[in-house]
Amino acid sequence: MCHCLECQRRTGAVFGNQAWFKQQQVTISGQSTQFTRQSDAGRSVSFQFCPSCGSTVYWEGEALPDHVAVAVGAFADPAFSAPSISAWEVRQHHWLNSLQTIAIQHID
Repeated sequence: MCHCLECQRRTGAVFGNQAWFKQQQVTISGQSTQFTRQSDAGRSVSFQFCPSCGSTVYWEGEALPDHVAVAVGAFADPAFSAPSISAWEVRQHHWLNSLQTIAIQHID
């Protein structure tokens, strides 16, 4: 998961959550629209979006040149594995660690 400000802006959420795969593990097909930006670390990241709905489909980063990231939410699988890395925690929202103890209404 990534707490950088750019991931927060891109997702509209307090962090971005992605699964990284080696390029040879992924088959990419169909059309996409590309947007490239600099990461908070100053490296290039290229995002591929669905040209119809604008959803992020996948992205590739200069920091992991032989890998492809897919947003975990794109799998729509509540049983998807928990994240094993948390990046840019210095930009993490202060209340995230206390989510279990915050008085919050839970709705199913």
